[in-house]
Amino acid sequence: MKTRTETEYIQQLISEGEHIQQDFKFAISDARKIARSISAFANTQGGRLLIGVKDNGKIAGVRSEEEIYMIEAAARMYCRPQVELENYIYKAEGKNVLEVRIAENPCKPICALDEQNKAWAYVRIKDENILANPVHLNIWKQNRQKESVVIAYTEREQHLLNILKQHGALTLNQCSRLSQINRKQTSELLADFIRFGLVEQDFKEHTFYFKLTENE
Repeated sequence: MKTRTETEYIQQLISEGEHIQQDFKFAISDARKIARSISAFANTQGGRLLIGVKDNGKIAGVRSEEEIYMIEAAARMYCRPQVELENYIYKAEGKNVLEVRIAENPCKPICALDEQNKAWAYVRIKDENILANPVHLNIWKQNRQKESVVIAYTEREQHLLNILKQHGALTLNQCSRLSQINRKQTSELLADFIRFGLVEQDFKEHTFYFKLTENE
């Protein structure tokens, strides 16, 4: 069996394009921005960053060891909790390309610190890093709880499900307004419904929508 060269390996990855588990970075100039990517991959399905690759897939190469340092700084200084990365350097077309592998974290969320050191969680959707919404945070909170989660199926729960049945896909704010349930409680209910397969999230036009699952 023929062994792939490092160039062939990197070219194979590049041929996949950017997607939910892969992102290209021409260069690293801001560790905080990279922390957002690390957060998004760790909170979703894991993935890889290819450093030294332009958005169009052209190999530019890693310019200095400082970029490798900034990757580690992003994971250790600007992610909460810290994230362990796997870094690999490959020689492709005579240039160094850094592959950074980020595993999905079993204990979500992994947050990235902004310029004011405020922590924000991100998720990966297609080829974008998107700020997690309150429903994500509630799902992760419930998943961390060791005891089983039981839905108390009252008129309130049925009312919210009926609203979704009548109106189709709605935002969190629309769900809260139409059901006249406060936003925090609506978020918690939607998280419950998603965990039990009653409701699903849909992301379009940079907005999260909630709708009944197809079999409901």
